[in-house]
Amino acid sequence: MQNSVTQLFNIKYPIIQGGMIWASGWRLASAVSNAGGLGIIGAGSMYPEVLREHIQKCKKATKNPFGVNIPMLYPDLDKLMDIIVEENVGIVFTSAGNPKTWTAFLKGKGITVVHVVSSVKFALKAQDAGVDAIVAEGFEAGGHNGRDETTTMVLIPAVKEIIKIPLIAAGGIASGKSMLAAMVLGADGVQIGSRFVASLEASSHLNFKEKVVAAKEGDTQLTLKELAPVRLLKNKFYQDIQEAYSHCASPEELKSLLGRARAKKGMFEGDMVEGELEIGQVSALIHEIKSAKEIIEEIMTEFESTVKDMNSFLI
Repeated sequence: MQNSVTQLFNIKYPIIQGGMIWASGWRLASAVSNAGGLGIIGAGSMYPEVLREHIQKCKKATKNPFGVNIPMLYPDLDKLMDIIVEENVGIVFTSAGNPKTWTAFLKGKGITVVHVVSSVKFALKAQDAGVDAIVAEGFEAGGHNGRDETTTMVLIPAVKEIIKIPLIAAGGIASGKSMLAAMVLGADGVQIGSRFVASLEASSHLNFKEKVVAAKEGDTQLTLKELAPVRLLKNKFYQDIQEAYSHCASPEELKSLLGRARAKKGMFEGDMVEGELEIGQVSALIHEIKSAKEIIEEIMTEFESTVKDMNSFLI
C-alpha cells in the first residue's frame, strides 16, 4: 500500500504508533517498525541518556525506519534534540508546543518533522513552520488533548481542506474499519496510540494493560483543563479530581493534587488506585492484549476486507 505517508517514511503501511509516555520504548517501536508500520519512541517520559539508550537499542532491533516523539514542554529539550542529531534519528514527531521553535533546526539536519495538532488553527501554523506532515488528533484520544474538544470525524476533513502536506489522523482509531473511515475523511495515514498500549511489547505495566482491556464505554473522561486537558480512565485518583472540582479547587490546588510522577505511578508502576491512567475512548473496543505484529496484521486484514465490502456495496 503506497501513498504520501508510506513514501514519506519509507514504510509498508500508513500506520504510525503513537509516542505514548511510559508505553513507547524501544521494544514497542521496533516491533511496530518490523511489522511494517512506523514505530515511535516516546521521549516524554525519558531523561536524555535514557532516550539515547532506547534509540541505540531500537537500531539494533530493527533495520526499518522509526522515529522519536518529543513533547516540547520538556525541560531538557535542547539535550534531547542534541541526542537525536548525534544518534542520526531520521524522523521526529513534535507535540505540545510551537512547531517553529525546532522545525528549522531539525530539517537543517536532514530530519523529517511531523507536528501533532488538535485544531485547524494549529495545523496552519505547523504547515507554515515547514513541517513535512501533520497529525490531527481528535479529542477521543488518550493523554493530553485539545481544549476545543473537536472530534476526529470533524477535525480531519476540516484540516484536510486547508493544508497541502500529508495528513495523519489520530484519536479513536484502533481497527481497520476506523482506519478506512479516517482515510475516507481525508487522512493519508493514521496514528494509533491506545491500541498499542495494550500490546505485549508496550512498556506500560500489565495492571494498566489489563485495565485498558477491561474498560467499557464511558470509562474515560477529559479533565484538568485548567492545567492541560488530559483523558483519563476513571479510578480513585480521577474521583479525587472530581471531588476537588466540587469544592471549586483552584489551578494551584489541582496541580498539588496531581503532584509529581503520578502518571509513572499508574501507567508504569501499576498503581491502579492512585495513579494517573491516560488512555483514549477507543479503549472500550480493545478486548485483548496482543503483539504489535498481530495488531497491525489484524488492522490491515480488516482494512482490506472492508474496502472490498464497500466496493461490492457501491456496484
